[in-house]
Amino acid sequence: MFEDVYKSYRAGVPVLRGMNLIIERGEFVFITGPSGSGKSTLLRLLYRAERVDQGRILFMGRDVARLRDESVPFLRRNIGVVFQDFKIVSSWSVYENVAITLEVLGLPTRLIKARVGEVLERVGLTGRGGDVAGVLSGGEQQRVALARAIVGEPALILADEPTGNLDPQLALDILGLFDEIHESGTTVLFATHDRTLLEVRPRRLIVLDEGKAMDVPNGVSTPPDEDYDNQLPL
Repeated sequence: MFEDVYKSYRAGVPVLRGMNLIIERGEFVFITGPSGSGKSTLLRLLYRAERVDQGRILFMGRDVARLRDESVPFLRRNIGVVFQDFKIVSSWSVYENVAITLEVLGLPTRLIKARVGEVLERVGLTGRGGDVAGVLSGGEQQRVALARAIVGEPALILADEPTGNLDPQLALDILGLFDEIHESGTTVLFATHDRTLLEVRPRRLIVLDEGKAMDVPNGVSTPPDEDYDNQLPL
């Protein structure tokens, strides 16, 4: 839940202006808006890459904006992030790029191997664990990034223009993978400006405009502020 959130990068030029938004547990939500409307900012605030200037962001019962620095790693274990430019280590193998998420948690090697194998199969990369990530196609690299995001079984996936560098068919393929992840119960926030994706997958649609979040008329209505029983716990 975003409650009266303000964020500026330059004095007097707010990106978010008193934004209020509730995301239900298990929802798949598209976030759209023109360049500079705050799509990436909204996601970065959620995983604490940025801090709010004012307001609250509640997730898993805690105010993200006021977490102490030592609590941020725990927050991020519950959030998977997928970026437009993949952000994988091109010189590493596919396996290494995905396994690193679990290695930093100190999981045993046997469990890591099993979990990585499962998610590579899930994203259509069975048998590709030994391939050098940097030689893969753009669509394959985004599949690696997605596998890395979900291997820790997070409650929430944040996708920041994840199909922006892909051709239309690959974009639809990647969106299909996000659909499968959502069907398993994971909450998905998917920021995009691609109208094709919005049209082929009717989902709740949030439009950012003048620093505020609005449900579009054909989207699912934002629940009343007093009904927090099923909101994603921050």
